[in-house]
Amino acid sequence: MSKQDYILSIDQGTTSSRALLFDRQGTLQAQESRELTQSYPQPGWVEHDPKEIWDTSLYCCTEVLSRAGISGDDVAAIGITNQRETILVWDAETGEPVYPAIVWQSRQSAAVCQRLQAAGHSDLVRRKTGLLIDSYFSASKLTWLFEQHPDIHEQAQGGRLRCGTVDTWLLWNLSNGSCHATDVTNASRTLLYNIHTMDWDEELCALFSVPVSCLPEVKASSGIFCTSDSSHFGVEIPIAGIAGDQQAALFGQTCFQERDTKNTYGTGCFMLTNTGSTPVPSEHGLLTTVAWDLGAGPSYALEGSVFVAGAAVQWLRDGLQLIDTAADAESRATSVDSHLGVYMVPAFVGLGTPYWDSDARGALFGLTRGTTADHIIRATLESLAFQSYDLLHAMELDCGYRIEGLKVDGGASRNDFLMQFQADVLQGTVTRSALLETTALGAAYLAGLAVGFFESLEVIASLWKSDRQFQPAASHEERDRRLEGWHNAVSATRSFQGDGSTG
Repeated sequence: MSKQDYILSIDQGTTSSRALLFDRQGTLQAQESRELTQSYPQPGWVEHDPKEIWDTSLYCCTEVLSRAGISGDDVAAIGITNQRETILVWDAETGEPVYPAIVWQSRQSAAVCQRLQAAGHSDLVRRKTGLLIDSYFSASKLTWLFEQHPDIHEQAQGGRLRCGTVDTWLLWNLSNGSCHATDVTNASRTLLYNIHTMDWDEELCALFSVPVSCLPEVKASSGIFCTSDSSHFGVEIPIAGIAGDQQAALFGQTCFQERDTKNTYGTGCFMLTNTGSTPVPSEHGLLTTVAWDLGAGPSYALEGSVFVAGAAVQWLRDGLQLIDTAADAESRATSVDSHLGVYMVPAFVGLGTPYWDSDARGALFGLTRGTTADHIIRATLESLAFQSYDLLHAMELDCGYRIEGLKVDGGASRNDFLMQFQADVLQGTVTRSALLETTALGAAYLAGLAVGFFESLEVIASLWKSDRQFQPAASHEERDRRLEGWHNAVSATRSFQGDGSTG
């Protein structure tokens, strides 16, 4: 007789699909991943093959069970976390996609957003969704698709098609078409969901020309959505937890209390702070979003984004060829005694929160004949901490209180120099999670909570372990001086006009 000692977590991201297996202590037992093909049909467009999203996800699930030497009988529940805002449309009768998945990064709906902004709809959208009108979010992508392909729009209006984010697509396929649902976190990133009434908003759906009938049912993040069809794993398994990737990471970091804050250092940085049961409107360039709903009503969060974080280290490696691997950056940065007055502003694709300046471009300041490659590497790492400070400061201004500590995860959080500098800049404690796979862990916790695999939030919180804490070592005066230099560099970067050329 099986013990059902595992939770299977599907982590479907922008560049790969993964499956991870966790036990009752929240320990990672096995994982499998497959890369996802990126398609760029036109400049600024990014698309995925919906079938590849599903096929790679299912493959990773079956493979990770095989690798662990267990069967579907041993799995208590499945959790799903996913790239947010990416939108898919498929035929309800055949299950066939009618268009490639339009990825969150894709900008083909920029003109749609400009038109809606010019028509004066920004305040309405912001008030109801907590978001900006931007092609980053799902609704404008659907508007663009329906305008470009009137036949698809007609089928959607006629009830033939289903729309959804990646979690909804996976849920549909896992259930062999019997379940069309999403959770509150993914719904809250579409520009169609009212985060106050917690439902699809008919006024917003009309604004973006999206039929409400094609949208999924919205459920709590923790709770049984449906079961997987037995054809996939030999038995039916409850699918009991869903959350978008950054909200899942917040939950995986056990940021259950108001003021709890996490920062994920990936290609970019995503910082979220738990604001409790009240949505906090932002006056400093942040997004107000749903953190999760465990079945008793929503918790909310403020979110800020750094566009270029780990990508700046990749640039040092691939663009400038100053390092052989990303891990080399730490030893090179610590080989010099100071930054020697060098500041790097990695605005390669503009600046995110709190500046939202899409025209800014990257710049180096303070170069002298004494500047070496090591100083540039150090300044680049420091820029990640400076940008994260700007996010946290914006959150403190919006919330009206000081955020005392920061939990961190993601690849670049392995860099001890960066984490110590982050603590110095924040003048607060930075705590690195022992398990950096907090996104998948958060989905597992949500699923396990729903089926009693994890008894309570208190039990989950007790499972969280830190790898290391970093305490500030620099003085307030030194910190303030460095921040002044950083903000001077940002100001100079934003004022530089250039000649307008891109080649």
